[in-house]
Amino acid sequence: MTKHRIIVMGVSGCGKTTIGDLVARELGVPFLDGDSLHPVENVAKMAAGTPLTDDDRWPWLATVGSELANAGDGGLVLACSALRRSYRDAIREQAPDTVFLHLHGSKDVLARRLEGRSGHFMPTTLLDSQLATLEPLEADEAGFVVDISAPVDEVVASALASIVAVVRPASGSAGTRPRQFDVDLSAAPFNLDGGAVSWVEETISSMTLEEKIGQLFINHNNGYSPEYLDGVLENYHVGGMRYRPGPSAAVQEHIRYAQSKSRVPLLIASNPEMGGAGSCDDGTFVSTHLQAGSHPDKDIARQMGQVAGVETAALGCNWAFAPIVDIHYNWRNTVISTRSFGNTPEIVVERAKEYFDGISESPTVCAMKHFPGDGVDERDQHVVTSYNTFSYEEWDRTYGHVYREMIGHGVQSIMVGHIGAPEVSRHFRPGLPDADILPATLAPELLQDLLRGELGFNGLVLTDASLMVGLTQAQKRKDLVPATIAAGCDMFLFFRNPAEDFQFMLDGYKSGVITEQRLHDALRRILGLKASLGLHRKSLDELVPPPAALSVIGSDAHRAIAAEVADKTVTLVKDTAGNLPITPETHPRIRLYGISGGADFTRADPLAYLETVKEELVAAGFEVDLFRTAEQREAAGETGVNFMSVLAEEATADYADRYDAAFVFANVKGFAQEAAIRIKWSSPMAAEIPWYATEVPTVFVSLNQPNHLIDVPMVKTAIHAHAGSREAIRAAVAKIQGESEFQGTFNENVFCDSFDTRL
Repeated sequence: MTKHRIIVMGVSGCGKTTIGDLVARELGVPFLDGDSLHPVENVAKMAAGTPLTDDDRWPWLATVGSELANAGDGGLVLACSALRRSYRDAIREQAPDTVFLHLHGSKDVLARRLEGRSGHFMPTTLLDSQLATLEPLEADEAGFVVDISAPVDEVVASALASIVAVVRPASGSAGTRPRQFDVDLSAAPFNLDGGAVSWVEETISSMTLEEKIGQLFINHNNGYSPEYLDGVLENYHVGGMRYRPGPSAAVQEHIRYAQSKSRVPLLIASNPEMGGAGSCDDGTFVSTHLQAGSHPDKDIARQMGQVAGVETAALGCNWAFAPIVDIHYNWRNTVISTRSFGNTPEIVVERAKEYFDGISESPTVCAMKHFPGDGVDERDQHVVTSYNTFSYEEWDRTYGHVYREMIGHGVQSIMVGHIGAPEVSRHFRPGLPDADILPATLAPELLQDLLRGELGFNGLVLTDASLMVGLTQAQKRKDLVPATIAAGCDMFLFFRNPAEDFQFMLDGYKSGVITEQRLHDALRRILGLKASLGLHRKSLDELVPPPAALSVIGSDAHRAIAAEVADKTVTLVKDTAGNLPITPETHPRIRLYGISGGADFTRADPLAYLETVKEELVAAGFEVDLFRTAEQREAAGETGVNFMSVLAEEATADYADRYDAAFVFANVKGFAQEAAIRIKWSSPMAAEIPWYATEVPTVFVSLNQPNHLIDVPMVKTAIHAHAGSREAIRAAVAKIQGESEFQGTFNENVFCDSFDTRL
């Protein structure tokens, strides 16, 4: 059972008795007012307006500590001013595991409350003396601060939340404020010289409080207009930005304007997980992470990083939210199925290092993700909190190995996922109840004890997107915003409502949830990362390349790399019936089916890839008849069609007389919207489901997910082409015809733990 020994501290008028009693009731432990322990001599002095001396206080403080030390099974909540550090130390001599709850209020609030009190021996005239005496809690003291300006019920709720979320007590002891690990800017990954360190410190010293709070935020730019950027920079002073992709010229000009208007150079982030694609509309798609792990040639990952670095640097980006170092253990997990290099720590480490080395050839720093590691749970943190359920020992052998290796390799920042790790948390907080397991973004034992402590990471830590339900389901927004920084994150990814989130963070600092030490440590890491890029030495017109630099984006050289990678990585998963090769000479008439997951948040046409497939097949010499669902035919103006009429028309005995082979190309995505991604047919018993696999040679080609055999086990020939790019489709068509060999590899996830998928 957890024993709570809690001192409710603060100057007179802060509400120690009221709040302390209510907190004690909620915790189910006794409450004691420390004033009742004063000897009569002290009471007489205070009533006469005479301040107590330390000689007066020492016996009283010893009594307070003794009461806490001798508390019953559940513990004790005790109200005591405890204004000086030395007084708190005296209490801790008797009860070392005491936790201090500091009720903080402005002088005006305190004075009004004192004036409204009667029957108390503390006159208002001594408030100045108490405020002058007050020494706030220091970083190594177990405790937290709560602002008293809110209504009493909210103050009590905040106090209780801090006891659970900040203190995180271990079984049998009242916990402590999480350990803090101060940054060393002269060490890896910053490696700053004296001049750069001075710039960091001088810049922090020159900032207003609002500017300091603003540096903690990375904005998601929802507009390209100068007016929009002016508002973000002038009102919120953000430390970094990630923009909405668009044409490269527009993106570059947008970044140029943002840098020109920021007093402190900005970290400009992009998501170059696949090369230049995703950072701008005309960027080069090289490969997915899985694709880069699906061939013996590890240089594919380096090439992906090289293209990513060159193209994003041309835009003016300096921070890559990559590589992804999750391990795809659970085939049902579809959020990282294509975004992981593979299903073993060894392949992930090898390819992640190659990607990092490739992108590091450009002036770019990396944020590997998503600590403490995705791929065990099958759920998606975008829509629900997910969990890495490995034991500490298993985690340490797998994900821990990956993070140790990458930290040693020089990665500069780490993105933390909204992923809980129950057994890893309990390794540091024995007995932690299920209800207190928090996503890593809010868990100091994972961020401080593990990441900073055991793994020795000295770089910058940022949250994953704060709009993800994996985070927002954990706490109220006003609490979780500052709690992420208090727990050990240095930057907060994306506002939900800018004015609200900024105020939540500011309030968290003012109330002591974010300590002065934690704020300044985060600022040093943020500015240190900027200095490691040399941003502090560049003039405004040097922060973003000139428009001519955009010529590398989508260049012929980069497209040639993409084509080479596609040729190497198109993978034959199975061909158990020996259907291949299929050529225009042997099987001229092809029935072509397309499967998509429907439109996602990108609003792109989910079936647009089918035109590319058809074009490539026709160019190869096939006659192609494209299947249309009832819905598609109705949209084209047909009447009187439904799924039954289409099925009756499609599934006839002369199917093999009409077609020589059937090709099914699937491009199912659904990323970040669903907790699971499976094939969804157009209707029950739909005509496009491969019933025809018993009639003609049927080839199933996935252009995205690797794990579709669970839904189409009846097909005897399955190919994973990895991408819906023209290069990947062209390579797949060539290999179906036997024009080149399949070189890609796959892991056991493709068979989805089912015997029939192998047949």
